[in-house]
Amino acid sequence: QVQLVESGGGLVQAGDSLRLSCAASGRSFSGWAMGWFRQAPGKEREFLAQITWQYGGTVYADSVKGRFTISRDNANNTVLLQMNSLKPDDTAVYYCAAKNSPRGGLRPDDFNSWGQGTQVTVSS
Repeated sequence: QVQLVESGGGLVQAGDSLRLSCAASGRSFSGWAMGWFRQAPGKEREFLAQITWQYGGTVYADSVKGRFTISRDNANNTVLLQMNSLKPDDTAVYYCAAKNSPRGGLRPDDFNSWGQGTQVTVSS
């Protein structure tokens, strides 16, 4: 059974940086893709970034392109999200997700497994 555990959230000020981690376990993820999403109160869950586990190909949402960077550490089965120049609008619960294909869509329903989320709060 796939388990995803996020960490690294917290309270920061506008302009600060934060790095989120997602520890993945339960199977081999070769051939899978990993994604990061976020959900603010009263809003839908929003796609942020995806990385394919085997080749490291990345896709970003326009809203975070140039500020957020997704990467993976194959040796430790960990996916990272480096977030720079944070804004108050980035305040949300951030989720790690796994998809059993490097292809397919980028909607929440396209991902098979989810972590419990980690809160990121950016003060102005």
